[in-house]
Amino acid sequence: MTVTLTLEDDSQLECIVLTTFEAAGKDYIALLPTNPPEGEEGEVYLYRFVTGENGEPDLQNIEDDEEYEAVAEAFDEILDSAEFDEMDEEE
Repeated sequence: MTVTLTLEDDSQLECIVLTTFEAAGKDYIALLPTNPPEGEEGEVYLYRFVTGENGEPDLQNIEDDEEYEAVAEAFDEILDSAEFDEMDEEE
């Protein structure tokens, strides 16, 4: 599944949805650009994920440093768990 982000300069960036997850009682989404800007290869974008009044998904910037750190840590735990599961399957 992919989503298209509109950046601050009004350019568009197509991203693969890696996962949605919960952290600190809120929902978040992790996105990986399919064609990242130069120097940002491998960067994962994290956004707050909410459902709007009309049922449409809405991505919101995480502007609070503490919230971002908690979300990044939760995403890292998901990655660590996935890597562990992958190693376990190989054995």
